[in-house]
Amino acid sequence: MDQETLPVTFTSSLERVRTDRQRKIISKVLDRDTTVMIEDPLENDMVLNMGPQHPATHGVLRVLIRMDGETVVKCIPELGYLHRGYEKLAENMTYHEFIPHTDRLDYLAPMSNNTAITMAVEKAAGLEVPERAQWIRMLVCEMARISSHLLAMGATCMDVGALTVFLWTFGEREKMYDLFEQICGARFTTSYTRIGGVSNDIDDNVLRQIRDFVSKFPAELTKCEAMVNRNRIFVDRMAGIGYITPEQAISLGLTGPCIRGSGIAHDLRRDNPYMFYDKMDFDVITHNDGDCWARYKVRLVEMRESVKIIHQVLDMMTPGPVLANDPQLVLPRKGEIYTRMEELINDFMLVNFGTMPEPGETYCAIEAPKGELGFYIVSDGSGYPWKLKIRSPSSSNLQALKLMAEGSMISDVVAIIGSIDPVMGEADK
Repeated sequence: MDQETLPVTFTSSLERVRTDRQRKIISKVLDRDTTVMIEDPLENDMVLNMGPQHPATHGVLRVLIRMDGETVVKCIPELGYLHRGYEKLAENMTYHEFIPHTDRLDYLAPMSNNTAITMAVEKAAGLEVPERAQWIRMLVCEMARISSHLLAMGATCMDVGALTVFLWTFGEREKMYDLFEQICGARFTTSYTRIGGVSNDIDDNVLRQIRDFVSKFPAELTKCEAMVNRNRIFVDRMAGIGYITPEQAISLGLTGPCIRGSGIAHDLRRDNPYMFYDKMDFDVITHNDGDCWARYKVRLVEMRESVKIIHQVLDMMTPGPVLANDPQLVLPRKGEIYTRMEELINDFMLVNFGTMPEPGETYCAIEAPKGELGFYIVSDGSGYPWKLKIRSPSSSNLQALKLMAEGSMISDVVAIIGSIDPVMGEADK
């Protein structure tokens, strides 16, 4: 029953109640000894939260922004929303048990993370790794670099509106994941390396498939480049945005493509060679513009350099064991455990009490796809680290977001975050 069908007396009473309520509200307002001020919103700054749920922040990142219109006046990146506590978890497990947790740091390049932690433990324990294991580690690390940069390229393009390239780069990564699955049985969280080497050798047939992939990959990469590199919208969204000077990059401790995009030729593979990188012929890619476009171009060309390195590794790889024969420090093979009492005892001791480096401090770092990934280990002589500190590139690189974003437009912040290419799994370690 609507109001028109109500009795006249009820309708008039309803209107009287409404009028009385309005009169009371008006009288309360008039009774106040205040002046109502109407401010122009264009004359005031606005504080805006991007995240921590924002899908374009590449993870659980909160960016607090003060806006003047559409211009970013102040930007504060706020980390710590994942509450992972991996450095503390490491103190309560053996070095070997911690290897799978490194898959979850930069989960776009788990092979690199596995290699970095095992190299740090081996340095602390004074353990020599067989040559073939080192060649294999170099191979999978460069494959991880290509995989990570492919997603960085595709995600950056998607952040500024170019969805097609993201689908293409994802397709190439799927081919690499198929290879990772054949190498170690897992696609994403690999846990492939071991203290003293790698978990298993790579079959010759898989090595041929890897060579076939890297032979065809440059043509696919060129196709992705052609889609966006001369696109006016893409170039305008990237060039001149998120600028940072070489001096600022050095003072903030930037690393990887972020510092090389500002013209600083810093690469641990060349500056502090590990494994057999001193035997490799490759270029350290730099770009002098220091903007989003420069960082994008550095990653693009680095993928081609990784292809060169993979070809050289496949040519120079020698046969031999892939795990060190040191029963006091390295888990023995299952065949030996089941047939020899000494190996059974060593396996029992290592599983229960862990590899025991001498007391002291050790730092070991590699050039991961996002930059310097280092592990600082303080050993008290037990099988558990007394302290383990992770030097993650995403965490250090995000320091530059403030300088890059201030003075830019609000729409540029997403492109800037994409050009930094952070993974919050390792930033909130």
